[in-house]
Amino acid sequence: MPYVSQTQHIDRVRGAIEGRLPAPADSPRLVSSWQRSFEQYRLDPGAVIGPRVLSSAELREVQGKEEAFLRASGQCLSRLHDMIRVADYCVMLTDAHGVTIDYRIDRDRRSDFKHAGLYIGSCWSEREEGTCGVANVLTDLAPIIVHKTDHFRAAFTTLTCSAAPIFAPTGEMIGVLDASAVQSPDNRDSQRLVFQLVRQSAGLIEDGYFLNQTSQHWVLFGHSSRNFVEAQPEVLIAFDECGNLVAANRKARECIPALNGPRHIDDVFDTSGSHLHDIARTDAIVGLRLRATGTTLYARIRAPLRRISRAASTLNEGAARSSQSASQNDLHLGALGRFLHSAEPRIAHNAAVALRVMGKRLPILILGETGVGKEVFAHAVHDSGARRARPFIAVNCGAIPESLIESELFGYAPGAFTGARSRGARGKIAQAHTGTLFLDEIGDMPLDLQTRLLRVLAEGEVTPLGADAPVRVDIDVICATHRDLTQMVAAGTFREDLYYRLSGASLPIPPLRERADIRDVIEAVFDEEAQMAGHVLTLDPQLAERLAGFAWPGNIRQLRNVLRYACAICDSARVELRHVAPDMAALLAPEAVHKPALLRIDPHDGRQRDALQAPRQDPREERARIIDALTRHQWRPNAAAQALGMSRATLYRRIASLGIVAPHRR
Repeated sequence: MPYVSQTQHIDRVRGAIEGRLPAPADSPRLVSSWQRSFEQYRLDPGAVIGPRVLSSAELREVQGKEEAFLRASGQCLSRLHDMIRVADYCVMLTDAHGVTIDYRIDRDRRSDFKHAGLYIGSCWSEREEGTCGVANVLTDLAPIIVHKTDHFRAAFTTLTCSAAPIFAPTGEMIGVLDASAVQSPDNRDSQRLVFQLVRQSAGLIEDGYFLNQTSQHWVLFGHSSRNFVEAQPEVLIAFDECGNLVAANRKARECIPALNGPRHIDDVFDTSGSHLHDIARTDAIVGLRLRATGTTLYARIRAPLRRISRAASTLNEGAARSSQSASQNDLHLGALGRFLHSAEPRIAHNAAVALRVMGKRLPILILGETGVGKEVFAHAVHDSGARRARPFIAVNCGAIPESLIESELFGYAPGAFTGARSRGARGKIAQAHTGTLFLDEIGDMPLDLQTRLLRVLAEGEVTPLGADAPVRVDIDVICATHRDLTQMVAAGTFREDLYYRLSGASLPIPPLRERADIRDVIEAVFDEEAQMAGHVLTLDPQLAERLAGFAWPGNIRQLRNVLRYACAICDSARVELRHVAPDMAALLAPEAVHKPALLRIDPHDGRQRDALQAPRQDPREERARIIDALTRHQWRPNAAAQALGMSRATLYRRIASLGIVAPHRR
């Protein structure tokens, strides 16, 4: 139940917005948030329904993208909860979109917190829930206390929330740390201690994530007092072999203004990068003179924890040769920077084109075989643009059953169809508002939905199923496919006008077997998998050579799985051929004779096949083949689809187009 009556809360919110009543806690921040919630997002301050909660599958997908962040924060979450659990607080960690990806709650109080909406997978954006701790931090990028009736919605007026932002080494916000209680004193000053603990814990998570992300670089740990360098360093600065600055934590940027300008360690300290390397070998604490102020910072230097791959070295050499202004720009490129400096000319060209067109309202179409990293590249483009802190919503058009694609993309109003949620659901397009919508396997989208998507792109608004009024959306669109869309247009299976709308910038990603930097890719993937395995591992040079000579029909995805398996079972310091899965080891063995596969795109199901394999010509033969597979597998679609070499969604479409009916339905 809300802490105050719905009517009373609605009057107070409207009075503060109109200036008739005092602002909550005398805070212009809260009033601005109330105003946005009421006027811009059209939320009801009297609503008593809890927040939207992701399904288990949706949550796993979000958590998978935040694996490094979750590893860096887990211990701090537990430590903070241990300090405040006695006062009946829970601790939540959200991603940069307000989705709760981890939490700590006493088991005997779980139902109380869950009833209040404080639960794993709950969504706390201002657009959906109005003024609350997480939403205000996401909007203002600053810590805040939102106490009881400070909340916009009546449903949350029993809660008190203390929240603080967490930033990545590159400066963008990656999440929010929040401590909330369902019962607390009315006086908001009672929250000051918890608020300070949350801010300190957010800083610890931030620094832990910093060290995790810079493990391949040299790191300076600093403090103004020699006695605290080991126990509680405040300043963290990462730099590469050449002395180029890679990253600095927030405290470092506050204490050393010069970090915002120069891009080399020599410009910050009255010393050289090579001297700092020597200090690292002695593990000594030394005093370093700051050039800008003349003051002394006491520091210890940590050498890289893992070997830098050739790809990373190439990036560092490129950065060293760049001008100071170019280096400053590279700091904000995020993951796109490594594509820009790739030794594969086509990859570097694609990154340069993406850099020029991002933010120009021009859709991007990424083309390439399955597993080449189309979604990784799309995410890098998003993370390097002006919308990096906004949602990146990915939709695999080939993995969603045709009957569900429409509701997934466009959402639906309450009661739109049997089995629909009572509150309705926002579609993926609406969720991507102000951010990026990534449509993977766009070639698998049914024709009738292509028409609706074209209207969304042309008019900038989406109408949920069963709704009367459209909703305005502001999105950047990136699509990807392994199909030949021009052939599909000629065959009438893909709309020509939609193709021209989506292909504003077409970026073909070459298959791994054709890439000039294949050895760099192998080393980079191996470094990542070795670190994930938790061991100090090296890759046997002979195995690396065989990996570089393999055709890789599954591209980088297949390579990653091979190396992940090898690193997981490796019982020594070197990963060798004997650690590779037996079926793959047989293909990599010296006596194995294998030629690179000549692949074509099958126009019927879009899958890659041997070019020497004759394409299907007669629909009657295809119909017989599908019926035979279904019969052999007792009409179980998953097993039949696997036997046919196609996805379940594609099998359903072929069944419908060929008029196949199950025996028990005739």
